[in-house]
Amino acid sequence: MKVSFLGCGSWGGALGHLASKNGYDVLMWHRNSDVVKQMIQSRSHYILPQMVFGDQVKFTEDIKKTVDHADILVLSTPSQTVRGVLESTGTIDKNKIIVNIAKGIETETLMTVSDVIIDVKDFNYSNIVALSGPSHAEEVIAGYPTTLVSASKNPDAAMKIQKIFSNANMRIYSSSDIRGVELGGAMKNVIAIAAGISDGIGYGDNSKAALMTRGIREIARLGNAMGAESDTFSGLSGIGDLIVTCLSQHSRNRKVGQQIGEGKVLENILSEMQMVAEGVETAKSLHRLIEKYGVEMPIAEAIYQILFHNADPKDSVYRLMTRELSSEL
Repeated sequence: MKVSFLGCGSWGGALGHLASKNGYDVLMWHRNSDVVKQMIQSRSHYILPQMVFGDQVKFTEDIKKTVDHADILVLSTPSQTVRGVLESTGTIDKNKIIVNIAKGIETETLMTVSDVIIDVKDFNYSNIVALSGPSHAEEVIAGYPTTLVSASKNPDAAMKIQKIFSNANMRIYSSSDIRGVELGGAMKNVIAIAAGISDGIGYGDNSKAALMTRGIREIARLGNAMGAESDTFSGLSGIGDLIVTCLSQHSRNRKVGQQIGEGKVLENILSEMQMVAEGVETAKSLHRLIEKYGVEMPIAEAIYQILFHNADPKDSVYRLMTRELSSEL
């Protein structure tokens, strides 16, 4: 079975590396010919040089070749670029399985990535899988035990992806709640920015625990309104991914928040980053979804105001803490 990756950033690269170690033929696409040449020559990843690829992994800038090669096509570009990438692929055989590993909500349409796939390529949900969970590429490359969830409305498709990427260091569970898995993976990035702001201000463990527990409540509230299952947010793509993204030194979204808490300007922070922090754009999407579904998400809304309307982080914390008292549930 052949696996192709549209995009080979750190996480896509790590999964391609993993699939090749599991014995699969892997082809990875990148739009930048210089990046492709560098990886062909060095056999190492352009962002994480400790990721060294075997000969069974190939690289190309030819997107049609990448699509035609695949039985399994993995979308591993940032969520806001998925539509453009799909529009440039030409026809995709509907017998292929498309796997989404991006974690975001399209800002223009408020669609999840699976909805974008259906909108652009007229695919059926039965051939779309979301692969998500608490996972940093650096740790997967190092062989640290990691768990993910493979979600699809088609159990056979979910289990096929489960088998391709599982090994002694990677255990993958299956789920039928693709909407919940995608929403949890996207929304947790906004809460991770909040956790980083807390770090940057200099708050402690109590504050971060509060953000995480109230944050997952907000995620579940909107997720339920959008048709996701409550139990999903207690799983790997919900609280699991939230924990690692809020706590890890590898988390891009937490780092963005930390620098904001330290007083840096968002535009400057993003200009210095080599990789994308999905939570920034997702905060825009959440702001509109909160209005659309009429749900209360005070932490997510506070992050939106801090990122895009220059709200003061400490003042925002004060407003959150002094709101009208309410029940925990």
